[in-house]
Amino acid sequence: MPKWEEYKAHARERGALALELFIVESTPSADGPPVPDVLPDHLAYQWDMEIAGNLAFAGPLSDLSGDLMEGTGMLVYRAESLDEARAMADGDPMHKTGARTYTLRRWLINEGSLSLSVGLSTKSVTLR
Repeated sequence: MPKWEEYKAHARERGALALELFIVESTPSADGPPVPDVLPDHLAYQWDMEIAGNLAFAGPLSDLSGDLMEGTGMLVYRAESLDEARAMADGDPMHKTGARTYTLRRWLINEGSLSLSVGLSTKSVTLR
């Protein structure tokens, strides 16, 4: 199995995007304060992370059936290293207070597409 940096270099050599981001899966904890109590501070932290350019995407995940919202969320960070991404996750009030725990992984984006439409007169933005 190749090491991460070897795989990333190989992906670049073959012409893939090889954009490294960091995925945080954040799960409610049974031991911490209730998630709704920490939500305002969490959202303010995410706002600051987005303004700083460190938060690419964030939002809730469904359960495995796709029908229920069980409080698990996913965040996608832009960072220079796994350690920097870990510091960002540790700084989130959800994790600092123990309301949630998290797992952190590197994510290498190689393929895909993103469409953005900005309506000037309608002042609308559509992301697909």
